[in-house]
Amino acid sequence: MEAVVGDALRARPWECVTVGGGLRDADDRAELLERVVNLVRRHAPGAAIAFNSTPADTYEAAARWIE
Repeated sequence: MEAVVGDALRARPWECVTVGGGLRDADDRAELLERVVNLVRRHAPGAAIAFNSTPADTYEAAARWIE
């Protein structure tokens, strides 16, 4: 997982990275959420991190952080 996410984050500059609701809603996924957020911090340090609830509100989540 780290290699795939890291490669995607390094592929181009990102203004905002949206992390999906399914990743953080389940109690047993807290460690996975931590790993993803830290990968974003490491490989896209200038990007805002947005959280969506469903795929339908991904645009709104990112738009809150993009100027």
